[in-house]
Amino acid sequence: MDMRPLKQFLALAETLHFGRASEMCHVSPSTLSRTIRQLEEHLDVVLFVRDNRHVTLTRQGRQFQEYSREALAQWELLRHSLSSETGELAGEISIYCSVTASYSFLYDLLSDFRLRHPRIELKLHTGDPAEAMNRVLAGEEDMAITPRPRSAPGALAFKSLTRSPLVFIAPVEQAAWIPTTPESPSVEQWQGVPMILSEAGLSRDYVDTWFRALGVSPTIYAQVAGHEAIVSMVGLGFGIGVVPKIVLDNSPLLERVRVLPVKPELPYYDVGLCVLNRQLKSPLIQALWETVTER
Repeated sequence: MDMRPLKQFLALAETLHFGRASEMCHVSPSTLSRTIRQLEEHLDVVLFVRDNRHVTLTRQGRQFQEYSREALAQWELLRHSLSSETGELAGEISIYCSVTASYSFLYDLLSDFRLRHPRIELKLHTGDPAEAMNRVLAGEEDMAITPRPRSAPGALAFKSLTRSPLVFIAPVEQAAWIPTTPESPSVEQWQGVPMILSEAGLSRDYVDTWFRALGVSPTIYAQVAGHEAIVSMVGLGFGIGVVPKIVLDNSPLLERVRVLPVKPELPYYDVGLCVLNRQLKSPLIQALWETVTER
């Protein structure tokens, strides 16, 4: 059976961009467009509304998106059930993580796995860790490396990889707005300090809680997606940021910032792998899940 049309449809449904979706599927935009037209003709519905600038899913498109995800998952289960006698798994797993995780975790995580299962293809997508769990819950990714939330959704399984402290960072060069005694915080010291923070996610929740406890409404200079961008902006002298120490340790801009000894310290980041509980029934997912051990 040729499952490529469903995979191409899902790629377009995820990206809503013919160019990016065609690159993901290793086909030309014209081939992708032809596949979508054929699906719409077979179903006798419009799956996407598209013009020269935008692509959006229709209501029928969203329904077909759910069907396609389930159909591909069931196809993988059946394929591996029928070929279980060979003892060799084959297929693909998509993993979502931050840029930092891609080079600080993935080599150790996947090197042994690749040797054991050479026929399993790994698809890596990088982006803001705040989006990781939502992408897994929505079925857009099989797995994600993400900080464990304060309250994890019941549909997700989570396995810890490591813990990393959250730290306040400032430019190396002195500035009048940098607190002089961060180990003894006060409203006067932190009022008006330009802060560069994550748009959302666990680190933002912890920082907001820290400022509320101090009785300060922080002055937000910038809100960004991804901790790596925070290190860059702090290094340029735009303000003070908060990032996991593991991001700082792996940053090429490490020498341009310094850690402030702020008290009280922020909670640790518990970083791990998450997956839908029902996905653990997949032989491919289960094989990778069992390979993961805490560092």
